[in-house]
Amino acid sequence: MALLNKVAIITGAASGIGRATALQMASLGAKIVATDVNMSGVEETVSLILARGGEGVFTRCDVRDTNDVEAMVNLALSAYGKLDIAVNNAGVGGTMQNAPDVDESTWDLVMDVNVKGVWLCMKYEIPAMLAGVGGSIINIASLAGVLGFRMNAPYAASKHAVIGLTKSVALEYARKNIRVNAVCPGFTETPMVTNLVDEAPRMGDFVMNSSPMKRLGSVEEIANAIIYLADDGSSFVNGHALVLDGGASIQ
Repeated sequence: MALLNKVAIITGAASGIGRATALQMASLGAKIVATDVNMSGVEETVSLILARGGEGVFTRCDVRDTNDVEAMVNLALSAYGKLDIAVNNAGVGGTMQNAPDVDESTWDLVMDVNVKGVWLCMKYEIPAMLAGVGGSIINIASLAGVLGFRMNAPYAASKHAVIGLTKSVALEYARKNIRVNAVCPGFTETPMVTNLVDEAPRMGDFVMNSSPMKRLGSVEEIANAIIYLADDGSSFVNGHALVLDGGASIQ
């Protein structure tokens, strides 16, 4: 199995892309440390892993909180003795408003979770990887990290920042056997996209028609790309932001 005995932290693992990645990595032999603020959801994710014969533990982690993030990494080390893979997936979507109408609390929430959270995770994940043989970090950005996103400037700004963080940290550790990449999903079948359409129903047609393929991505398709970047088969891929959007960005 491609990821046999690899140890992987996955944040935001209670549902969506995080859960799909956790399940698929576990099926390939990885030992999973699944985290989220949604404890019932992340517990269910690990229950599914165990029921399928995989290995995993879970914990609550608010990626904005230094103590939570440090404890998350320490759990990986205490449970499995090392850290090979980190999928920094936890994120929030913000609200559909023009930039001047966004309140400061919304701006701060989006930036704290989506940007500070990714930075804090890497702050603690990288020393753990350096103590071992290195590793692969995959940060979850978005199509909104490479294009503008009308009526959600905070989200687009945060995901542009994730790509900037990814490229910068990739340069810092390129000679220390730590690779840092990002994936940039387009509209995908996740609770975040469902909530977006529920909040602004007129977005429904836009979401469905954004890709020339005229469909949403599946969480399994995004997980497959994350696994490629986590696996040694992508050993010369570093500092890359992989866009998975069915062709939306080439129109």
